[in-house]
Amino acid sequence: MDSQRQFEGKALKPGSDNIYLCQDGKYRWIYELNMYKNPAVIHVVFKIFFYIFLFVWVLMTVHSLWDGEGWETIWTDTQYLGIFCLVFSVLIIVAYLLVAMVNGGKYVVLFEMDEKGIVHRQLKPQVKKAKAMGWLTVMAGLASGRLSTVGAGILSATKTASSSSFDFVRSVKPYRKWHLIKVNEPFSKNQVYVEDEDFDFVYDYIVSRCPKVKK
Repeated sequence: MDSQRQFEGKALKPGSDNIYLCQDGKYRWIYELNMYKNPAVIHVVFKIFFYIFLFVWVLMTVHSLWDGEGWETIWTDTQYLGIFCLVFSVLIIVAYLLVAMVNGGKYVVLFEMDEKGIVHRQLKPQVKKAKAMGWLTVMAGLASGRLSTVGAGILSATKTASSSSFDFVRSVKPYRKWHLIKVNEPFSKNQVYVEDEDFDFVYDYIVSRCPKVKK
């Protein structure tokens, strides 16, 4: 930790050791989500499948009414769909727990934020938070000559990435208890995780740079 304090501009405010202002002008931070304690990820999964099944139910109901079938038939079909949803929900939970186990119960994410937008990079399971924090230390100024090497290292360690352009963001929703800020574009949803002490800074930074979001 002492080595991380050897450069200026690293902490956003007194008491914050999480967000780095790097040499390329971007804010970067690492968030390690506990997949067993924080339900944010599985909540999104269930929400997606809820709307899928709701859409299927509407189609089934419309089709039954179009064919002149009564509400008894619709209710029977609804019961079968409900049973299928219940079984599918159990499978989702089992799959989620297996993924969490493979990842050591952690979902490690690197965030990159500047005036134009924010990028969410999920790091590969073998990449630990301590190593990722080391990359940020380098990028923040301890060894600026190695920026290209460090950047390449981060990209190679990235499993998936999603980005949000502030110009196209329509809504920004804070969920403080989950350490989560949802940044929503018309056809893209981004989940931004941040520690409690930096939550207000990140939320205000994003909202103030999204022209289509009500302040």
